[in-house]
Amino acid sequence: MILRAYIVPGQPHPLLAPDKNQGWAKLRAAYEAVGREIANSGAELLLVYSTQWFSVIGHLFQVDPKPTWTLVDQNWYELGEIPYEFRVDPEFGKLYARICKEHGMQAATVAYHGFPMDTGTVVALKLLNPDNAIPASVVSCNIYAEREETRALGFAGRAAIEAYGKKTIVVCVTNLSNRYEVADIDPAHDRISSQKDDEWNRKILEMFSEGRLEDVAQVARDFAREANADMGFKAIWWLGAVMGENNKYDGKVWEYQPVWGTGNAIVELTPNERKQIDWEKEFDEGPVAIFATPSGTGLETHNVLAEAPTRGEQEPADIIRTEKAPKPVGPYPHARRVGDFLFLSGIGPRTPGTGEIPGLIRDGAGSVVGHDIEVQTRACIQNVKTILEEAGSSLEKVLDVTVYLTDMQRDFDRFNRVYAEYFGKVQPTRTTVGVDSLPTPISVELKVIAAA
Repeated sequence: MILRAYIVPGQPHPLLAPDKNQGWAKLRAAYEAVGREIANSGAELLLVYSTQWFSVIGHLFQVDPKPTWTLVDQNWYELGEIPYEFRVDPEFGKLYARICKEHGMQAATVAYHGFPMDTGTVVALKLLNPDNAIPASVVSCNIYAEREETRALGFAGRAAIEAYGKKTIVVCVTNLSNRYEVADIDPAHDRISSQKDDEWNRKILEMFSEGRLEDVAQVARDFAREANADMGFKAIWWLGAVMGENNKYDGKVWEYQPVWGTGNAIVELTPNERKQIDWEKEFDEGPVAIFATPSGTGLETHNVLAEAPTRGEQEPADIIRTEKAPKPVGPYPHARRVGDFLFLSGIGPRTPGTGEIPGLIRDGAGSVVGHDIEVQTRACIQNVKTILEEAGSSLEKVLDVTVYLTDMQRDFDRFNRVYAEYFGKVQPTRTTVGVDSLPTPISVELKVIAAA
């Protein structure tokens, strides 16, 4: 469950030199205020993605439970040392890396004493989580990953959060405009490098303040080109995918200030499923290539807005969506009506509203070690029932079912017992398929055709 997301800057100045510039001091104060908010949120995990932790071959995940070292920033060494000792959740990092590997991505974990942590991650954790009260997990930024791969990394992160089942704060460490002053400047008179960069930063921040994360992701290329955004603003593609690629957030801009010519902001995004979307404000960058993964892996990356209504366009009347069922993980509706028939998308057991997965079995440390197929099957059929009833149909009108099980040998008999309770008298036709994995870490999914 994701509680909130924050976008924060990673320069050392607010941490080490807030007294040298009024704007740096304001960033420091906002950072600390957000830290207090996080401490009181009930969060159990901080997931951090920093554009300053570069990787070249795939993606790296910090799994050293207590990374300890002294950092000296390579550009701002005159500001002094930053000794650190953080608390990391290694099991989440291993889970995130495993999900990436299962879906065809290059991923590796890091648990090496003295492995250097980047300035952005260190600054963020020092100011947001100063007492290490909440364990963190840190993922690298591949400098060559484009939009599709970065979104795939984000989708994998969302799947890991759902599987882990802990209340999570997502932290994205990135600048806005990223044009540094190349000559020495008087810190007291720091300013954004150009008026054009400042104007673009403010446009982006206005969108964030309205909770329009997916719209920002859609215009990221334009922003990167016009304002030299940090790493092409790819961090927003990752964040958008982790958060579900939509605009349903309450947004708040805590602060916006220059740091050595760059644009630095602290932004908060709180999920709000009840938020009404103003389609007139929607942006759509257009179709993108699907990030290639091996067939049957289960992880899909999508341009969610490619099939969503845009700028006043209304969805066809035969499309069925409902907030009473779990939100689809891709660009598809819950069902479509064709003549006298209803065709349902694949429906899993996730809990409506929260997206949590019922029936997960955990060990004493909270790691997932198994699942209860009976619990997941009941939840799955209940979700199917909800969608059918929203469409004016019912379980009694089901004509055909395709079942996907990730552990056919172990789960088939127990699945059948629950299935028979609901469909024993209805007797729809059925096909049962064994698969390696499903789009989220669930163990059963149903594909249903019913009479309308």
